[in-house]
Amino acid sequence: MVLLPPCVPQSCGKDFRNSLKKPSPNYPYGYKTRKPRIVPAFTIQALQKNTKVVPPPKCGVFDPLPPRPTMFRKCYQRGEFPVCIEFTITGKQLAWKVPIEKLDFHHYLPMFFDGLAEGTYPYSFIVERGIHDLVTKGSYKILPVVPQLIIPIKNALATKRPAVICHALKCIQMIVTGSDRVGEALVPYYRQILPVLNLFKDRNRNMGSGIDHTTTRGENVGDLIEDTLQILERYGGPDAFINIKYMIPTYESCVLN
Repeated sequence: MVLLPPCVPQSCGKDFRNSLKKPSPNYPYGYKTRKPRIVPAFTIQALQKNTKVVPPPKCGVFDPLPPRPTMFRKCYQRGEFPVCIEFTITGKQLAWKVPIEKLDFHHYLPMFFDGLAEGTYPYSFIVERGIHDLVTKGSYKILPVVPQLIIPIKNALATKRPAVICHALKCIQMIVTGSDRVGEALVPYYRQILPVLNLFKDRNRNMGSGIDHTTTRGENVGDLIEDTLQILERYGGPDAFINIKYMIPTYESCVLN
């Protein structure tokens, strides 16, 4: 039988407290600190000790969508459009195999607007020149077709690719200024067209002391959006400004001011 030394309360408590500060020999890390765990943000794990919070991912609201083949490309490859590219001394132009006045605008004009989402040659050239010829020689036939153009325009703007957005805005300006009452017919569809314009309205590159040459070529998204909104306000009638202001709060009237 082993006799233990008499227990003194002061010495026993001090020794016990000192023993708590020493790491256990069975503890795997010893004196080393544990590596913090990676936990997602906005969770209950972010409140725990020895954790490292990962910031939430970016929403990617300005990221362009991947290109997809449109119905216009499929129809053009099948040879369903009565057009071809003609090379002349002055450059390239679009040659029509039938008179434009005899075309069915309810079929061909929405198909050409569906091709606005194409950003590669020769589809972009055919679409822009084709819409220009249809508006120039058949402007009186465009107004009944406006409801069929909204979804193709919306799909083209939803790609969020600057080249495609500029191409679509130029065609919108073309049909609004080249046809009567088309601007007023577009007012009920501002909620489908203008949300993307609200995102890119102030999306200009900060070049510092440099020169942004896209402004001189008409390829600057911010300037084209401002010009398009002003055209929609001028040709959209008395209700155009209040509807534009509802969707784009930073827009200032070019008529009232």
